Parts: sequence; C-alpha cells; structure tokens
Amino acid sequence: MHPKVFYLTGALGSGIKRALEAWPRIDFLDDRDGCLFTATVHRKAEKGSEISSEKILSLLKTEPDLSAREIAQKIGITPRAVEKQIAKLRKAGRLRRIGPAKGGHWEVLK
Repeated sequence: MHPKVFYLTGALGSGIKRALEAWPRIDFLDDRDGCLFTATVHRKAEKGSEISSEKILSLLKTEPDLSAREIAQKIGITPRAVEKQIAKLRKAGRLRRIGPAKGGHWEVLK
C-alpha cells in the first residue's frame, strides 16, 4: 500500500466516532466486496427554519415588496434558504405572491 493512501485512509476514519457522537442515528451500508461504505445521517428538522419562516413573514407584513436577496440580508441567511422557506410558506398557504416576480408583492395570509 502506498504511504499516502494509508495516511489518507487513516485520516478519513478518524471522524466516524465524532460523527456518531453528534448524530446517533447514522446508518452504515458496507459494499462487502471492497472497502467502501455509505453513511446516511438521519437528523431532526431544525427549529431554525421555523424561526426563519416567522422572521420572513414578519418582514413581508411590513415590507411586502422585498426580494429574496433583501430578506436574506436582513435576517442573515442565504437567498437560497429564503427561497426554500418561501416555497414552504406558499405550500402551507401562509404566503401568496400578487403580480409578477418583478413589480409584484407578497401577501401574508395567516
């Protein structure tokens, strides 16, 4: 075995114990033929997304013309995270877009 490969393998395995401590619900699937495995981490939904949703709704009640980028800057998350939260809020019937993407505004429903 090449020394670099051996060192790399040793370094990769060092985090498994820490991962198991941080996320006790990890499933390992071994390919049995080689030395590969797949780890699936099962995590609970984080409450941070619920807080972000409420912050987004609160902002849009007072400033319905805000874009995802502007919301992200105001609450300190990424624009993509804002877009995901908006999609969830729309699906839940809590938020609706009135008009086009440019020039329209948001309406908070519940």
